[in-house]
Amino acid sequence: MDTTPLGSWNDGAAKRAIVDFVTSAAVEGSPGFVAPMDRVAVFDNDGTLWVEKPAPVQMAFVLGKLAARLEADPSLARERPYRAIADRDESYFRALNDQDPDAVASMVEAVGSAWEGTTFGAFEAEAARYLASWRHERFGLPYSGLVYQPMLELFDYLRAYGWRLFVCSGGGRDFMRVLCEDTWGLPRENVIGSAPEFAYRDGVMVRQAVLHGPVALGPGKPEYVLARTGRLPGFAAGNDDVDVELLDCARFALLIVHDDDVREYAYSDSARRARAAAERSGWTTASVKYDWKTVLKEHPH
Repeated sequence: MDTTPLGSWNDGAAKRAIVDFVTSAAVEGSPGFVAPMDRVAVFDNDGTLWVEKPAPVQMAFVLGKLAARLEADPSLARERPYRAIADRDESYFRALNDQDPDAVASMVEAVGSAWEGTTFGAFEAEAARYLASWRHERFGLPYSGLVYQPMLELFDYLRAYGWRLFVCSGGGRDFMRVLCEDTWGLPRENVIGSAPEFAYRDGVMVRQAVLHGPVALGPGKPEYVLARTGRLPGFAAGNDDVDVELLDCARFALLIVHDDDVREYAYSDSARRARAAAERSGWTTASVKYDWKTVLKEHPH
């Protein structure tokens, strides 16, 4: 493996733009200087840091829990998303996979109720058991092998220049915190986004049904970043329409374009607004096919 900075990136416009921004941001007095305290870099997760097709890693974990509840109480089929599970409504699951805000909101509400009263530790143990057995249906890899090698190198490159890294995703914050330290090298407190309220009961913390703040999609992302860091991002990376507001707030915006159906997947339905915004605003776009020498941390071949 190439050990030079961003060694898994091809020499092209995207790599040059990243290097030019990061190096200029470190030079006091330069037009691009970013004060050390403002060097906050925020990344979406699904489709930005790891493979999100044919469904995000967390999806089967959530659907398995909801299916078990539906089996125990068939009357839940009157409600969304249980109705979609009972009817095998593919349109709903496509909307969910594309992070449609309405579909995600209904799922978040159901997830809140499904794990209501579960202790902090019990939820983490449940998620860890699921992750230990999960394998990608196409690549046969565990979740850790689905991480994009170029993005891990970007993490290291930014750290070397004093940037603090955060992940902000519409996916469950507490699910991501189970894997963030070993997978991304990020401390748990640097993973933010959709999560339930907690309550202290008899010496333990338990999950509540209500969401803590908005769903971390669209404008919810910069809201979480500002609440957590007291700043808007200097550097932000995402891959689809629900990342537009996050990218729009950043001094440097990186949009990952999925166009390689050989080494990964090619898709754009959920990124049309993002691609238009990138062209209009001059964001840097990184093509999986043309800008990345290597895609996955662990190769399927």
